[in-house]
Amino acid sequence: MDKQRLREKYLRAFDFARTQLRHLVTAYPDAFPMVTEGGKWKIGGESWTNWCEGFLGGQLWLIAGRDSDPFWQEKAEHYSRLLEERKHDRTVHDLGFLFWSTWKRWYDRTGDPAIHRVVVEAGQTLALRFKEKGGYLRSFVSDDSLFIDIMMNVGIIFYAAQQTGDPALLRVATQHSLTTRRYLVRGDGSTSHEGLFNTETGEFIRQSTHQGWRDDSSWARGLCWALYGFGTVYEFTRDPRFLQTAEQCAAYYVEHTPDHGVPPNDWSEPNPTLPYESSAAAIAASGMLNLARLTPDPLRSRFYREYAHRILDTLTEPEFLASETTGWEGLLKHGMYHQRKGLGVDESVMWGDHFFLEALDKALDDV
Repeated sequence: MDKQRLREKYLRAFDFARTQLRHLVTAYPDAFPMVTEGGKWKIGGESWTNWCEGFLGGQLWLIAGRDSDPFWQEKAEHYSRLLEERKHDRTVHDLGFLFWSTWKRWYDRTGDPAIHRVVVEAGQTLALRFKEKGGYLRSFVSDDSLFIDIMMNVGIIFYAAQQTGDPALLRVATQHSLTTRRYLVRGDGSTSHEGLFNTETGEFIRQSTHQGWRDDSSWARGLCWALYGFGTVYEFTRDPRFLQTAEQCAAYYVEHTPDHGVPPNDWSEPNPTLPYESSAAAIAASGMLNLARLTPDPLRSRFYREYAHRILDTLTEPEFLASETTGWEGLLKHGMYHQRKGLGVDESVMWGDHFFLEALDKALDDV
């Protein structure tokens, strides 16, 4: 690994992110676009659900952490405040995405107890989605639905439990993680997007998908949510079952992805029309850098770190990074939101940009 070469590439990408984000908050003030359309941020229109508003503020906090210009701190605080009332939002399963990316980073920088209370309240609100029969946090879709995505959000409940000493919150978060591990993670380390339950008995019915190729396939972004999310749960619990699951997902990712490190939207789909899902790769890179820190095995730690750098080396090339694409407003090209609905297909997507910048931030401490 040529650390100097990678460091220079990562710093250039970080500088490009500054340029793009300054343009975004200036050209579209107080907007929370999810995807680009032809490379331009799309304002309004169908979004399926309101889940990614924290990723813009999250990127601003990441830049504020490496840039002394007060512009970034001011904008990060502003875009975080715009989300505050959603600490009571019971319509989505994404409060971790909303508040961990923004208010938690804000609290980590300031230690302000008022900011801390917002993070804890968001975790307490998310826990209200728990279904005792079945033992899972229901998705935004319906009572009988469990999404793999929720593994990226359950960490905020573990945090609220840790900070308040509330055993009920800890039980909810732990049971949800065990239920997801049992029913959505397969023996080969692949994952299902959704599990459906009988709401009267709690019996598991079947695996399903909204965004993958078919119900028994492996949708790439969903697996990356699991890879990253189970690692986070292990960090809170130190329960080796959760680290084992995260590492199984990582092994599947590596085994089924081309050498450049960027998967298609679904590994199981034969001859996919579009070869890349860059947001999944960005999530995987950040999640693997976490695993490099969490695993007790030094060989695996080195492998995860080097593989994450392989992904980022690819994503900082002009094929993916939009720095040489005139007029493009996002960071990463070739992202995918919802292929079935035709939303954000082969575009920039806000969570892809966020986790790319997060991975770069971690990787810069490593090179």
